[in-house]
Amino acid sequence: MNKVLITGRVGKSIEVVSTKGGVAVAKFPLAVSRFVRGGENATDWLNCVAFGKTAETLAQYVEKGVKILVEGNIKTGSYEAKDGSKRYTTDIMVERFEFCEKKRGGKVAEQPDQTEEWGVEDAEAIPF
Repeated sequence: MNKVLITGRVGKSIEVVSTKGGVAVAKFPLAVSRFVRGGENATDWLNCVAFGKTAETLAQYVEKGVKILVEGNIKTGSYEAKDGSKRYTTDIMVERFEFCEKKRGGKVAEQPDQTEEWGVEDAEAIPF
């Protein structure tokens, strides 16, 4: 089974582009902490990709630095770089996400209309 459930902070503002077929695509880095020997923390930067309504919702409501929980799967791939070398990629394909904290400044974030995109059946369960 290929399933990922990970929490981290968004590394940059999320921008959406569209495929030739008109499907929204959002790509963003997620900073994820992990413990290493000696009790210190290390940060891993994971590339995340979302499609469709999930991509649009992420771009509309998530800013750089916001802590989110991402659920999805890992996809690996490869491509040929301009210099002819083969490059390998590993991406988290986002199926859904949830906020892990209130919006900065203590203000409650505006609640989007389509909470089902976050995988939340009950809108009251959203933690903001």
